[in-house]
Amino acid sequence: MKAIILSGGKGTRLRPLTYTGAKQLVPVANKPILWYGIESIVAAGVTDIGIIISPETGEEVKTKTGNGDRFGANITYILQDKPAGLAHAVKVARPFLGDSPFVMYLGDNLIQNELGGFLTQFKESQIDALIMLRPVPNPSAFGVAQIDDQGRVIHLVEKPKVPPSNLALVGIYFFAPTIHDAIDRIQPSPRGELEITDAIQNLINHQQQVEARQIEGWWLDTGKKDDLLEANQIVLDTCLQSSVLGEVDAKSQISGRVQIGARSKLINCTVRGPVVIGEDCHLENCFIGPYSSVDHQVTLIEADLEHSVILRGASIIGIQQRIVDSVIGQRAQLKVAPKRPKALRFMIGDDSQIELA
Repeated sequence: MKAIILSGGKGTRLRPLTYTGAKQLVPVANKPILWYGIESIVAAGVTDIGIIISPETGEEVKTKTGNGDRFGANITYILQDKPAGLAHAVKVARPFLGDSPFVMYLGDNLIQNELGGFLTQFKESQIDALIMLRPVPNPSAFGVAQIDDQGRVIHLVEKPKVPPSNLALVGIYFFAPTIHDAIDRIQPSPRGELEITDAIQNLINHQQQVEARQIEGWWLDTGKKDDLLEANQIVLDTCLQSSVLGEVDAKSQISGRVQIGARSKLINCTVRGPVVIGEDCHLENCFIGPYSSVDHQVTLIEADLEHSVILRGASIIGIQQRIVDSVIGQRAQLKVAPKRPKALRFMIGDDSQIELA
């Protein structure tokens, strides 16, 4: 059994952050989104993993993620030279996959369920494809499945105007090698892409077995700012373990589940968890409210923060009004003069500098 993780694309919904980096490397609770998928796949017992990368961000993904040693995996990087669809990604990965069954995981997705149970069902059923589904209130925004009473998939359609059900395709699929023939038989969609939904529908049309399972835990697609903040909140809520490795002075107050990384220093700060603060950070005269993630090497002085994600190397100084629902990019710098407004909201790309006067 092998796995492929899709980590290409342009990430247009997370711009400006993704003008300078891969969306799959944006951190949730200070860990790149991509790494959650790798860890989930390895936990299910699959360690031979191909990561699909793009020309624009591939080197960054390779440099940050490495060869897989840290995950107990063997990672192969596969270049997809253009964003021509999920099925096209499978096509370019075929030399890596060979005749092996495989799991395909979209690198900007997070799920609560473990994959091991689904993998066992797929192997024991000896079917051609197993897809994950989740009821959603807005199925027109997703690939949608219609299933029968036995859980067999009858019909799939991509982003339908009139959805046949409210069951959206989660970005995790299990495939037998027969999917390659199905991909060879389909044509690009009106948007010019080889759609994985069309390939799965082709399996169905050729009387091959496609089944579905509904996931019960949370599923998060982190493609937009609000989705990223929701993912950060849920992961902090469900996964964060308290740990204080840095230095916290006597004037600071910490309550709830809070994780503080090595060599970080907090001076006269109030932190109310769940909050994660990375390594080598300097926080002084700050309030850090619930559901905030502060990445490594961040400086916060006289800052008031809640429900926000601050990326590596950012600097926020003198903003005493509360920053909420914000994503601040790597190495961004924010400074503010007196006579400030009452509330501030930001989505700021890497290397930005903003001064409010």
